[in-house]
Amino acid sequence: MRVSPINKVICIPKKQCKLNRLRIARSGLRLVAPARNYNRVEWTAHHRGWLPKSCVDFHEITNHIMRWTWTVVVLCVVAARGGGAARGGGRAPSMFDAWTELFRARPRDPREGFVPDHRPHHKEQFDFIVVGAGSAGSVLANRLSEVPDWKVLLLEAGGNENFFSDIPIFAPFLSLTSMNWGYNSDPQEKACKDLRGNVCFMPRGKVLGGSSVLNFLIYQRGHPDDYNDWARMGNDGWNYSEVLPYFKKSENMMIPELRNSSYHGVGGYLDIDYSPYRSPLERLFREAGEELGHAWRDPNGEHVLGFSKPQATMRRGRRCSTSKAFLEPVRFRENLKVSKHSTVLRILIDPTSKAAYGVEFMKDKKRYEVIARREVVLSAGTIGSAQLLLVSGVGPAGDLRARGVTPLRDLPVGHNLQDHVTFSGNAFIVNDSSLCVNDATAASPASAAAYLAGRGPLTLPGGAAGLAFLRTSLAADDPAPGRPDMELVMGAGSLAGDMLGILRSLLGVTDSWFWQVYGSLTPRVRLSTFAMNPVLIRPRSVGRLTLRSARVQDPPHIQPNYFHDPRDLQALREGVRMVS
Repeated sequence: MRVSPINKVICIPKKQCKLNRLRIARSGLRLVAPARNYNRVEWTAHHRGWLPKSCVDFHEITNHIMRWTWTVVVLCVVAARGGGAARGGGRAPSMFDAWTELFRARPRDPREGFVPDHRPHHKEQFDFIVVGAGSAGSVLANRLSEVPDWKVLLLEAGGNENFFSDIPIFAPFLSLTSMNWGYNSDPQEKACKDLRGNVCFMPRGKVLGGSSVLNFLIYQRGHPDDYNDWARMGNDGWNYSEVLPYFKKSENMMIPELRNSSYHGVGGYLDIDYSPYRSPLERLFREAGEELGHAWRDPNGEHVLGFSKPQATMRRGRRCSTSKAFLEPVRFRENLKVSKHSTVLRILIDPTSKAAYGVEFMKDKKRYEVIARREVVLSAGTIGSAQLLLVSGVGPAGDLRARGVTPLRDLPVGHNLQDHVTFSGNAFIVNDSSLCVNDATAASPASAAAYLAGRGPLTLPGGAAGLAFLRTSLAADDPAPGRPDMELVMGAGSLAGDMLGILRSLLGVTDSWFWQVYGSLTPRVRLSTFAMNPVLIRPRSVGRLTLRSARVQDPPHIQPNYFHDPRDLQALREGVRMVS
């Protein structure tokens, strides 16, 4: 095989690979021109720079693409029975979104259904205005509107979830859609080295349900001492014993052995369950933990340290986002209005009293102002909330003036940014590919049929089949003896088995790094791999978010300063050694 590095053309010897035009067209490749001894094929799909390494790879890729195409079509058509397109959501920003909107599955639960879209009048008044319908905003809008005399407006920049967001194992793919704000970090000095541009992708939800639609569904509270620390800092009412009743109130625990636990609740809005699919690796993972002296535990119970199966925000094998859990059941409350595709531009703040009295937002290219009689609740996420405060004049005065924003209150908004950091490159080879969930497994018609029945490998939350919470030697200075600083996530597949490049696109992994690390493995071996990814959950490095301009439409500068504190890298190295 010969490869042209300029035009990304694959030259495959005719005697070695007999490829017809139909297979080439189906695979996303384009037959450029038949040469005397070669079929010249150009890669034209989404994944930039990807080139098969051999004819074996080429055949493997075309087979996977055809299997995925038919599987997706079958899933969409079957799931759309009785369903329909979303109304009032505005024009979808891409053909993918428009197509998948047509295939929103018919609700399997009477609590679910499309949330009506409200178009507020200019200067319309509400008691509460909630900005952002994500993991917090959806809950707040539900709770506030329980008081019938309070009129509540919920503003969301995105639209409806679609069919693909329901499928747990498709979680990585969702960050490549318009449901993601598409933030990137600034180029990193000590991290993201083999990612495109030395930047880390930072997915954040732009959809009803926010990042609860993009995440890997894993339901994990903080350690009890995390909340006790909040109380010690002066936040009365926020210690663990005081917040636990609210965790229980929100839960509808579906795991039989945990329904009577004093740490869990039933009858709440948010369904918590295990994936119906039991990975063959789960038993081996549990046995490995026991050999190391770790118990099989409920990580949201009395003791966090140990091994476990992931608890997931899942309902009958499908994603249960905060929109499905908290908004859709109350979508017809007269005093709750939800305005989709509404991008908040700034918070309206009285320059004298410094009190927020409303917001300005854009919907369908028109600007509106709405007034809050009581409060404006800002729940636009770590990045969005900080950016809105800054463009509204709340933040470091010098930085604001430099960006043309008039300071109203000099506060350290955007400082003390912390983020978990992980290493996703390891891959462990097993003798039998059936132990793993790879592209071939996920794309099979049998998996599609199983998913439609609420079971099978497509119900694995982001592909995660096991969790462990452990302590590295760096946790010795933590005064809370049972608090972990390292999480291990066992994936039923691995980055090595990413035959279609979806995970590579999500992470921004360069093709040179991918082939340098995994290029010596045959496709069959790559499909027989699983991952064990360490995640540093108590980082010491601190970053900062600053404005790029005075316009909220321009993404902010995000400088997480990964590994700025050398102890973070040391802890993550220990995490890698734990799994090797």
